[in-house]
Amino acid sequence: MNPLILTTPFGFNIDLSFWQNFFAMPQPEMNRAIFAMVGWWILVLLFFKIAAEVWMAMKQREYMATWEWVVLAVDIPAQFVQSPKAMEQVFAHLSGSFVPYDIQERYWKGLINKWYSFEIISIEGYIQFVIRVETQFRDLVEAAIYAQYSEAEITEVEDYVGVAPDVYPNTTHDVQGVEFNLTENEVYPIRTYPYFEYNISKDVVFSDPMAALLENFSRIGPGENLWFQLVITPVDSSWKKDGIDLVKKIIAGKKEIKSSAVVSFIGDLPMMAAKTAMQAWNSKFDEEDDKKKGKKEEPAGKVSDLTPGAKLVVESIEEKISKIGFKSRLRILYTAKKDVFQPNKCVSGVVGAMNQFSINNRNSFKPKPVGGANKSLVGSNIVAAFKERKLKKCYRHKKLKPLDKPFILNIEELATVWHFPLPLVKTPLLQKSLIKRSEPPINLPVENFEAPLKAKPVGPKFVDKPREINPEDLPYA
Repeated sequence: MNPLILTTPFGFNIDLSFWQNFFAMPQPEMNRAIFAMVGWWILVLLFFKIAAEVWMAMKQREYMATWEWVVLAVDIPAQFVQSPKAMEQVFAHLSGSFVPYDIQERYWKGLINKWYSFEIISIEGYIQFVIRVETQFRDLVEAAIYAQYSEAEITEVEDYVGVAPDVYPNTTHDVQGVEFNLTENEVYPIRTYPYFEYNISKDVVFSDPMAALLENFSRIGPGENLWFQLVITPVDSSWKKDGIDLVKKIIAGKKEIKSSAVVSFIGDLPMMAAKTAMQAWNSKFDEEDDKKKGKKEEPAGKVSDLTPGAKLVVESIEEKISKIGFKSRLRILYTAKKDVFQPNKCVSGVVGAMNQFSINNRNSFKPKPVGGANKSLVGSNIVAAFKERKLKKCYRHKKLKPLDKPFILNIEELATVWHFPLPLVKTPLLQKSLIKRSEPPINLPVENFEAPLKAKPVGPKFVDKPREINPEDLPYA
């Protein structure tokens, strides 16, 4: 092949033989040549990203090592009636702990937002609602609870996770757990507590979803433990953009683009980029031709064109993104002695109770079982044993990212999944406050103290004084 040399009017020539040979290569060789020229940049960027993530994880571990956790047991009086809306306000109150850290604070100092763990535990049938919180935000949690549940009793208790071993398999206990994920995109909502209201008479009846959940906790006997954990951390509003984009796609009649497409061979990336550029170039001229020919643009989609089901989906997405969201992780853990280990009598029931939050064409919880009966470390059982130990460790340390990526639930969804049951829920051995708080008598003598803010004296600003009249000023009689 004769070399291609381009002569310029400036007195020098350009040898284009390299590109002439390059474009004459077969497609596989061309892909390998492109990868050899620019592919190492991809490796450098990938290595830099991995190194940055490892560094940030190390700094975060150093930062979290300074945290001190407290376990708060919350008891509500038996006759105290409050809807899940009150718990929704509690979660909204906790969103005030969010701090927007910049890149330097996250990567150099390892600063992250602290999280909360809302739990329901059954230790040999004794059921208790528990909240784990870092000491910095203990007052925030107590203020949020007392603001909605004025008669609540909050007591600091010892950590209960020590009643079960941390290492599995072992000779005394077995463990089985379930990690819950969402089946659809996180902007799709689950069934929330307003859907559990129904009318069988003139009065509105609320079917508390906690009844089905707590019934499984009451079936725990001696030597058994069943723990339910909801870990949340406040986030900013950036997650709502995905919901807005999805609503626009549904209204426009476009299908949602799945993110699971994987390029089979990295050498195809340059060709994909070239094809995309050519399509964009051609579409530009096509638009100009359409304008010259006076072709009208297709009208955008309208809400009125949607089917009734699609309208409900759009309304539900807009309703979810209109409220505060938390990054969430949901899990249950059942551990018991080997002679009484029967996970089917409670774990399957909890999974079934979580199905009541499913709603067609929107979202639901997808269980991912972890562990089971005691196994010997042979073959694939090594992986199962590793997951069992990791699940217990993640439960103890309230991890958000144990096995999968956390998802977003708004405050209404959180209040549906975790709230104090109504008095109509007759669960045996559910710890409730047996006393009722009341205000002290008005005439009760108290010790005088000086308030931090002194009150201003109450009285009129101006007081009329009697005028003094001299005898010389009196008129003649």
